[in-house]
Amino acid sequence: MSDSGALGPVAEAFQGQRERLHAVAYRMLGSHADAEDVVQEAWLRLSRQDAAAIGNLAGWLTTVVGRISLDVLRSRQARPEASYDDRLPELEGTAGGGAAPEDDVALADSVGLALLVVLESLGPSERLAFVLHDLFGVPFDEIGQILGRSADAAKMLASRARRKVRASERPAASGREHREVVQAFLAAARLGDFEGLLRVLDPDVRLTVDTPGGLVVTLGATEVASSARMAAGAATRGGWVLVDGLPAVASWREDGSPLSVMSFTVVAGRVARISVVVDPVKLAAMNLPGSG
Repeated sequence: MSDSGALGPVAEAFQGQRERLHAVAYRMLGSHADAEDVVQEAWLRLSRQDAAAIGNLAGWLTTVVGRISLDVLRSRQARPEASYDDRLPELEGTAGGGAAPEDDVALADSVGLALLVVLESLGPSERLAFVLHDLFGVPFDEIGQILGRSADAAKMLASRARRKVRASERPAASGREHREVVQAFLAAARLGDFEGLLRVLDPDVRLTVDTPGGLVVTLGATEVASSARMAAGAATRGGWVLVDGLPAVASWREDGSPLSVMSFTVVAGRVARISVVVDPVKLAAMNLPGSG
C-alpha cells in the first residue's frame, strides 16, 4: 500500500486503523512479519469492496483480520514442521544503556512476551476469542461470526482460554526481581554450579534457540542446566538490553553487529523459559544497539 500523501478517503480510513489491526494480528500470531502480511491482505480485500456499503469499517476490518489470522493459526497447527507451539514469538529489543533496564522501563504488560508464551498453549479458536474480547473488547456475537459459531460458544471459548491464562499467571514481579533471578542463573552457569542451576530453573523450563536452520528446543531443568555454559559465555561477551520491556542479555561481534540475544521468562522466582536468538535475520529485525 502506498504511503504517498495523495491517499483517498478509503485509504486514509484504513491507515487510521492500521496500527490497531497490526496489534490484533500480532497478539494472534506472535510475529510482526506475519501480522504485517495479514494487515496487507486485509487492505487488498478492502480495496476490492464497495467501501460505501460497509457500515462499520473498524468492525469489518477486525473481522477480516481475525479470520485471516485464524486461518494462519490453523495452517500452522496442520503442519507439524511449523507447529505454532514451537514458534518463538518475535522479540523487540532496545538499548539497555549504562543503567539497569528495570530502572527506566516497567515489566511487559499483557501485550508482551509473557502473555504471548501463554497464548501459544491455546487452540486457534480459544486464542482468537480471548485476544479479540479480552484485549480488544470485540463483542461475542462478532467473534462468533468469525468462528462460525454462536455468541454463547464464543463466550465459552474465551472463558476457557481465560482460565488457562490465569492458571499461568504469577504475581507481578518488579524488573529488579526479574533481573536478580536471571543474574543468579548466569552466575551459576558461569561457575558450573549444577545444583545452583537446578534451584533457579523451573522443573519444566524450556530453552528455545532460534538458528538460521530452524528452532532447537531443550526441555527440562536437568537438560537445560547441562547447556547453561553457553549462556554464561554469551553473558561474558555481552551486556544487558531490554526485550519486550524485560532485562535480557545480548552479545556482539567485534564489528559491533549482534551475535545473540537471550531473553528470560521468570515465573514464581524461577526461570521458566529461555529464548535465544542467533539467527542474523531475526537479530537485525530487533533493532538492537551496537556494541560500541
